[in-house]
Amino acid sequence: MVFECSQCGECCGHLGLMWAIEKEISEYTFRVRNEYTGERYTVEVTKDLRSLYDDKDVFTDLPEACPFFRKGRENDLWYCTVHLTRPDVCREYGCWRFLILDSQGKRAGRVMGTRHLHAEDPNLLKIWDEKVRCLTEPDDALWDEKMCEIIRSAGFTVRD
Repeated sequence: MVFECSQCGECCGHLGLMWAIEKEISEYTFRVRNEYTGERYTVEVTKDLRSLYDDKDVFTDLPEACPFFRKGRENDLWYCTVHLTRPDVCREYGCWRFLILDSQGKRAGRVMGTRHLHAEDPNLLKIWDEKVRCLTEPDDALWDEKMCEIIRSAGFTVRD
């Protein structure tokens, strides 16, 4: 399954720890530095999102947010104000490795990063704690297979 962004805002709320504005080249063009790798990129705030970018209220609730991450004013959607010029690591980002749906097709949880579950469903969390967390398979592909088998046998759908 190809990842599709739903603009939920769960991704970039802490990426201010990763991205630092190194230099303002012009009013809406910046040189940013990846704090982990040292790589530098030039990004430009999209013209249609400049007034949204100018609103810095996001940092009241999310002080570690990416410097270009903003919430829409008329909706609950989140926006990358430099989306068209965003760095490669942002282009390659996918929110989850596995999406887990309940029997009604509603999101129950996501397997993120390396063997970490973010669950909305208490039954899924219980199954994870009792049957998946104890898996010691060192091979990631085999661990993925076993995890998927356990979750599917409990009535959930697993998509990657």
